[in-house]
Amino acid sequence: QVQLVESGGGLAQAGGSLRLSCAASGRTFSSYSMGWFRQAPGKEREFVVAIRWSGGNTDYADSVKGRFTISRDNAKNTVYLQMNSLKPEDTAVYYCAADFVGRNYGSVHYWGKGTLVTVTS
Repeated sequence: QVQLVESGGGLAQAGGSLRLSCAASGRTFSSYSMGWFRQAPGKEREFVVAIRWSGGNTDYADSVKGRFTISRDNAKNTVYLQMNSLKPEDTAVYYCAADFVGRNYGSVHYWGKGTLVTVTS
């Protein structure tokens, strides 16, 4: 079993930055794909970014490419999401996810509880 705890959400102005963290506990962290999904009010949960178990392969949604950066520290069992050049449309609850295939949120085995990111114009 894996437990995921997010932190770092909050309020930012458009053009600003936030950094999310996801601390994992439980089974071997380095074996999983890790990533982030988000859900805006009234919308479906959507893929944001993934980092594969090796740490060398990342996949970004087009909407965040060039603005967001994912990284992981296997020694600390933590994955990070650096979000720069934030836009109001980035406003959502961000969920840390572990052990999933591709960009399919239906395949996610483990979820965090989510952290709210609000971007004002």
